[in-house]
Amino acid sequence: MIIPERTTNLDNSDSFNYTAPVNHNKLELKGQHTVNAKPETLWKMLMDTETLSKIIPGVSNLEKTGDNSYRSGLEINMGPIGTSFTGNAQMEDIVEQKKFTLKMQQSNKMGHANSTMKVELIPVGKTETEVVFDGEIKITGLLATMGQKVLGKVANMLTKQFFANLDHELAKQ
Repeated sequence: MIIPERTTNLDNSDSFNYTAPVNHNKLELKGQHTVNAKPETLWKMLMDTETLSKIIPGVSNLEKTGDNSYRSGLEINMGPIGTSFTGNAQMEDIVEQKKFTLKMQQSNKMGHANSTMKVELIPVGKTETEVVFDGEIKITGLLATMGQKVLGKVANMLTKQFFANLDHELAKQ
C-alpha cells in the first residue's frame, strides 16, 4: 500500500472537487471528496483529536479542555507572511457518524482568524463515503490587508490540503 505524504504545498492537478471563493477578509472553503472508507471509520478518525489535528491544515495542536471544547494552535503561511495563532475550538451540531461543525477562534498580535467548518459524511455504496466540507475563515487585522489573489490561493491550498491529509490518514488505518 502506498501512503500519500501529508502535503503542505499542492499544485493545481488533483482529483478533489473544491471551490474557494474569496470575499475581502473572508475565505470560503468548500469541497467534496469520495474516500474508500465507511462513515463509521471516518467518524472515529475525525473525533480523535490527534488525528483531526493532522487532517485540518495548519493546526499545530489540538488539546481537549472539556466536552467538545479544545485549546488550539494554528500556523498559516499567506504568501511571504507566516504566522501562528492560539485560541479555542468547539465542536457543535454533532450528529453521530453523519456531521459536525468545528468552530475555531484564533488570535495573535497581527489579527484574528475565526473559522466555521461543517463536515458531513454521506455513505456511497457499502464501503465508500463522500466527505463534504463547507466552511469559512474570517480574518481581521494586518492579515486582512493581504491581496485577494494571495487569499484566493491560500483558500484553494487549504481546501486541497484538507482532503489530501484525510486520504493520508485513511491510508494509515
